Amino acid sequence: QLIESGGGSVQAGGSLRLSCAASGRTFGYAMGWFRQAPGKEREFVAAVWPSSGITDYTDSVKGRFTISRDSALVYLQMNNLKPEATGVYFCSATRSASTRRAVAYGYWGQGAQVTVYS
Repeated sequence: QLIESGGGSVQAGGSLRLSCAASGRTFGYAMGWFRQAPGKEREFVAAVWPSSGITDYTDSVKGRFTISRDSALVYLQMNNLKPEATGVYFCSATRSASTRRAVAYGYWGQGAQVTVYS
């Protein structure tokens, strides 16, 4: 199981940090963060590989978001947030190399709401 925490409301330009507590079953999996805005499909935000620590980001968040992992915890530090970042953020785990594709992920958290207001 994956359990997210840390969502909330913040003014544009502010910061939030999301946390994801992963169960032992997902140990060794690549971990990803996706977001889903109202009426839109779930989209890739960031991913981190289990052993190398290599990270990947969608272009719109590069330089502002940082994904990291510490044992069974995965974090998404979000700085300089923009209103278009509003949505539900999901933590996910996959054994696939296709870490930008939501269908590649077999484990999902319940989601954490992030609202950025201008």
